[in-house]
Order: sequence, then structure tokens, then C-alpha cells
Amino acid sequence: MSQLPDKTQQIVQAHAALIHRVVLACHNRAQVPDLDQVLKIAADNGWTELVAAIRLILAGRRDPGVLTGLDEEDGVVAQAILRGLQDPSTLPDPNAKPDPTLAAPGLAAMIHQSGRGNTQVLQILAGMAEQMSRAGGDMARLAAAIRPLVNGERDPEKLCKGMGAQGEGLVLSILAELGKLETH
Repeated sequence: MSQLPDKTQQIVQAHAALIHRVVLACHNRAQVPDLDQVLKIAADNGWTELVAAIRLILAGRRDPGVLTGLDEEDGVVAQAILRGLQDPSTLPDPNAKPDPTLAAPGLAAMIHQSGRGNTQVLQILAGMAEQMSRAGGDMARLAAAIRPLVNGERDPEKLCKGMGAQGEGLVLSILAELGKLETH
């Protein structure tokens, strides 16, 4: 996959399986019924604009108009689908594990911007926290720490309470990145 900016790369990788399924269904119409079930679940979970764009792509639209009305994350996913249809080498690896070294700087930047009053980024961060809380474990605990982080909490003991080693490591990395951002 070509090098994308960190945040964009994270979004694409997080939705790699969906991106692949849509591209596959565009090339093999027999896959559409299975994809329809996935899209219905996605729409039921609030991804209605993205599902509408995917349905346009499945219907044969390839123009930038399919991106109209999409928020940043949905737009990145739809663009990755369109790129994958044009050049399959741009498709993300659906089996790749998320790189935690990419998560800390991206989350820290979003927390920093949200704490400075950027409501658009705060909304995106809230959506991410909601997804993380559904994942359970350290991800749910990290989701619970996001609001305090946005509000300026920097005490690692408070933020890492109940987390395992990986969760603590991620929070400590976020705090280190926030420290860099806050000195500028």
C-alpha cells in the first residue's frame, strides 16, 4: 500500500476488510448479497452516509461526487475503495495488525486539538471512543480516559487505572506526544 499520512493510514487500515469486500463485490457481483448484510449492519450503527456512498460505488459510480456529504473518516474509506478499484496495489492489507506506534501521535494530536476547542475533531474523537468502548478491555479503558485527557488530565496513574501493559504503554505514549505538542 502506498504511504498515506498517519491518520489517513490508520482510518484505511481500520476499515481494510470493508474496503476489500466492496472492491471484490464491484468485480464479482455474486459477492453483493453478502456485502448487503454488512452494509445493513453498518447503516444500523450510524454509518448511513458511508453506506450510501458505497451503494453508489456498487452501482458503478466512480466520480468524486460519491464523496459529497461524507465526513472525514467516511471520505477516506470511500476514497480508498475508489483507489482500490483503479489500482489494486493501493488496497490495505486486511490481515495487518494495527501499529500502536501510529496510534499515539494521531490520538495525541486529536486530543490536543479537541482541548483547544476544535469541535470537528472532538466529534471524530468521540466516535472513535465509542468504537473503542465497544471493543472492551484496554480499549474501553482508553476510551474512558479520552475525556479527561481532552480536559487536561495528565496523571498517568489516574489515566491508566485498570489497564494492562499494552494499554498503559499506549497512554504513556499519548502523554509523551501531548507533552511535545503542549510545549509548542
